[in-house]
Amino acid sequence: MKKLVLSLFLAASLLACKKDKTPGTQPVDIDINLSFDDQSLGYTLPLEKITVKITNTQSKASMELTSDASGKLAFKSVSPGSYDIDANLTISAADYTRITGIPTDAPVTFNASEKNKKLDAAFTGVLDLKLIAGTPGEWLIKQIYYAGSNTTTGAIFRDQFLEFYNNTDQVLYADSLYFAQLNGRVSSESPNMNYTSTGQMDWSKSIGMVDGANANKDYVYAKTLFMIPGTGKQYPVQPGKSIIVAQTALNHKAPFTGNDGKVVTVRDPELTIDLSGADFEAYYGDVLGGKPFSSDINNPQVPNIEILAYSGNDMILDANGKDSYVIFKVDGTQKVREWPQYFEPLKAAPLPTVKKYFQIPVKYLIDGVEIQPNIASSRFPKKLGANVDAGFTFVPKGNYSSQSVIRKTEKTVNGRVVLKDTNNSTEDFIYLEKANPRGFQ
Repeated sequence: MKKLVLSLFLAASLLACKKDKTPGTQPVDIDINLSFDDQSLGYTLPLEKITVKITNTQSKASMELTSDASGKLAFKSVSPGSYDIDANLTISAADYTRITGIPTDAPVTFNASEKNKKLDAAFTGVLDLKLIAGTPGEWLIKQIYYAGSNTTTGAIFRDQFLEFYNNTDQVLYADSLYFAQLNGRVSSESPNMNYTSTGQMDWSKSIGMVDGANANKDYVYAKTLFMIPGTGKQYPVQPGKSIIVAQTALNHKAPFTGNDGKVVTVRDPELTIDLSGADFEAYYGDVLGGKPFSSDINNPQVPNIEILAYSGNDMILDANGKDSYVIFKVDGTQKVREWPQYFEPLKAAPLPTVKKYFQIPVKYLIDGVEIQPNIASSRFPKKLGANVDAGFTFVPKGNYSSQSVIRKTEKTVNGRVVLKDTNNSTEDFIYLEKANPRGFQ
């Protein structure tokens, strides 16, 4: 208890500032009012003891409080600045079933967030946060190695990979598991683009948009879209096991001969990884008319993923952390290749040759992870809502650092690792100093 009190005291000291008369430096009070997104549920969920955490985006100082029975709380004398504000409530399976009458064998987590909120003398009133339930995923995005390794002594971006994990106690089949990198605003606002009040692209303004009212809430938009092949039960994944999807399934520590006939040797093999044992790889030679990057080698021992939509000359994950990722599955009534595609919401009509983006219904998403740059000032509005990912994650050393983001271990049951899944990547993820396919943290 003494340790807890001391920690809260230190956090308060970091967040608060002395009251003075200098404009813009006077502390502010933050009153927060919590509620649930759907008020017509037919049952009452508890508003008490909801944890709210505020984090200064520059100093990283943070403070946590819990709500009272009416869902209210207040942070007093907080130093002005920009803050990430996250609310979280996890209800046990037994309590959720008792309250709602809905049988469940897993805890249910609710999240709400407000990112990069400016709190200063101009802030008045109450900040309302609505908690949204996230669905625990059977499949989880376990590890994302997007940063790549050193551009002169490592493998640059060609050693990137994604790892998907079976977080259940049953066999799952990877066949027809879809995954995508999402499209959205990743730079300063353009005068030619329509934006929402949050500063993200306003897809409701896309030409020909059918479901305009719900275009931003009920859908995400794919920059790339891939599918694991298979006949239905061709690729079983055991409980607590994962699959690796490599950009190129090679041992990147060793020399290789590129598609251009040139031999490539990594100067420092310790900076990169061996992906020769990957389960799947992305080969663009077929979709690009035989002209992929020279490093895009087609390993005949590793199955290729199916490419429904692509960007660039290989499955390149943005090394600066500007992509977000989702996985989903559908039933036999859905023909994903025929799903609507839309232009970005430009103010002027785009040329017919401009790329369109698949519209993915959020209801089919199994898991999603928001990635952001490691530098706070370089971040941009979120692409994923709180029902998919209330937070975000990143590698602290940034691009070409050999670091990866990886989901935390929550517990081990009879030797099977169960990964943390609260639908908030800020809480669920940590990083590895060096990417490690099939590793744990």
